[in-house]
Amino acid sequence: MAGALLLLGLVAQIAGFAGVSLLPHLVGYALWLATALLWRDIPRRTRWQAGALAGIGLGLLVIAQLRYDAAIEWPAILDGNTYVVAMLLGVSFIGLIGNRSGSTRPLGRAITGIRGTAGTWLGVHLLGTILNLSTVFMIGDRLARRAPLTTPQLLALNRGLSSAALWSPFFASMGVVMTLAPSMQYTQVLAAGLPLALIAGLLTTLELSRRFDLSETAGFSLSPRSLLMPVIMAALVMLFHYRLTPTLSIVSIITFLLPAVALVSNLPSGPRWTLHRVRQHTLVRLPAMRGEVALFLSAGLLTLGLSNLIAAATGSEWTLFAHFGAGQAIISFLAIVASAVVGLHPIIGVSVLASMLDLAPDRQTLFAFTALASWAVGTSVGPLSGINLSLQGRYGISGYRMMRHNLGYAAVMTALVVVAIMVLEAYSDTR
Repeated sequence: MAGALLLLGLVAQIAGFAGVSLLPHLVGYALWLATALLWRDIPRRTRWQAGALAGIGLGLLVIAQLRYDAAIEWPAILDGNTYVVAMLLGVSFIGLIGNRSGSTRPLGRAITGIRGTAGTWLGVHLLGTILNLSTVFMIGDRLARRAPLTTPQLLALNRGLSSAALWSPFFASMGVVMTLAPSMQYTQVLAAGLPLALIAGLLTTLELSRRFDLSETAGFSLSPRSLLMPVIMAALVMLFHYRLTPTLSIVSIITFLLPAVALVSNLPSGPRWTLHRVRQHTLVRLPAMRGEVALFLSAGLLTLGLSNLIAAATGSEWTLFAHFGAGQAIISFLAIVASAVVGLHPIIGVSVLASMLDLAPDRQTLFAFTALASWAVGTSVGPLSGINLSLQGRYGISGYRMMRHNLGYAAVMTALVVVAIMVLEAYSDTR
């Protein structure tokens, strides 16, 4: 039932893009009800964190109405971050693109040494831009067939995926940022984020080769066939965004395009086979995303509660910063990364920050890059981030051990992000 509700939420969201409203707030209600049904199966740490976020957000809404007589649209309070959750659900359907047996195609042969470690980072980074966290498991499981994963392999997996948050339009981080800063200029974010991500890959390769003996460390080698699907998907997204559906955001396009491509790729095997795969995906894969869904929905409720309380208490006139420039962006970045180190997911810091700012359109690109950079660095080093919890659950390495190994990397990346923020601000001032 929970899987069916998640699928219903996704379908209702896609229908909304075409102007078809099945029921008011149906997306939020379906996603929250599914989360409630799956609540006991959510990992305990995630459950406590999501519960605290939702409880605080709801409490803030109550205070805003009772203490400040704020007009709260209660039927709509569950709508926060539903766009992002729908995108995550849509992206998951990429797993249906495969052969008739549903098995994963070989991604390339494993190699060793520095070249192998660089290949692991690059493979996770490039494929992860679209496939997200599932790429870590695809490549990690392949490497684990030879021997249990070592620390440098796990660090390459961690950093390869987390650094993709700097620029990938398919990442949940980009979905959140585009929702919070709709006037952001993606090309400027790409121009700053992509070089920074490539530097992160070079830094990872050089650091791991210095700290560890990689001569026997198995790595991953990309083949042109492995890159074909991500490149095609990225091209399709750009085609829809700039030509076919220019009024839709990239988040919206990804939400409907990836499930559509997955269905089309299965139809040659017959409608019955296609329905079978969708049913299996609905019953298995969608409920397995319960932790992500719960966290994003709860963070959306927290953001709504905090923004309503601040608006009610200050008459919508108070903001954290009177002007959001390079200095304010750097302070915000450092604060969000620090909160990630103590266990908070960067989405919380980003959402709270957005609720306390009144961003002019020309400031939204700087905010967007700051949020994406804090997400990329924060998830790599945060012991309770989704990537580190996943590595812990799948391969048995402690999230706090990953944090210790990533502290030096995070420090260097922090310095680079500070420079990038100042460059981006200077570029904005010259326009």
